[in-house]
Amino acid sequence: MKGYTDAEQALINVWNAHTAAEFEQKDADAAIATMTDHPVLVHVPVGTGASGRAALRQFYAEVFIPQMPADTELQLLTRSVGQNRVIDEFILHLTHSLRMDWFAPGIEATGRRLAVPHVAIIAFDDGKIASEHIYWDQATVLLQMGLLDKNLPVMDGSQCDRLLDDAADLGS
Repeated sequence: MKGYTDAEQALINVWNAHTAAEFEQKDADAAIATMTDHPVLVHVPVGTGASGRAALRQFYAEVFIPQMPADTELQLLTRSVGQNRVIDEFILHLTHSLRMDWFAPGIEATGRRLAVPHVAIIAFDDGKIASEHIYWDQATVLLQMGLLDKNLPVMDGSQCDRLLDDAADLGS
């Protein structure tokens, strides 16, 4: 890919294989195969994820992958690569058509369409994923689900419009 060194592209390739395993193949073993012997996943806003290969494989197989709505899409906005890190800014689009304890623990499906900006910081060790720290604004999730008062100082899915406008202005 244009603009990346071979080493940076190798990290991107591993990250792309990892996300394809999760979102396209829906294969926990394929996702874990891209990771170190002691990987860590933290969904920072809600504290879900796991540490260690066996626990993380179980989390992917029993929680994350089966609780992923069929219409889930990731829309990449920006990517930074360097020093054994990939940092992606993206929008997660999905319909809250099933309970998603990894994303909104304890909340039953609302049937609402969500668009939620995320930042993922992926650290690598020897070409494998060592950690994923995933950030999003949980208040916007709850507002879009219809569970927060609209009078609170929280943005709905329209916050994505501004990010998309900025990305368009940058030629992304």
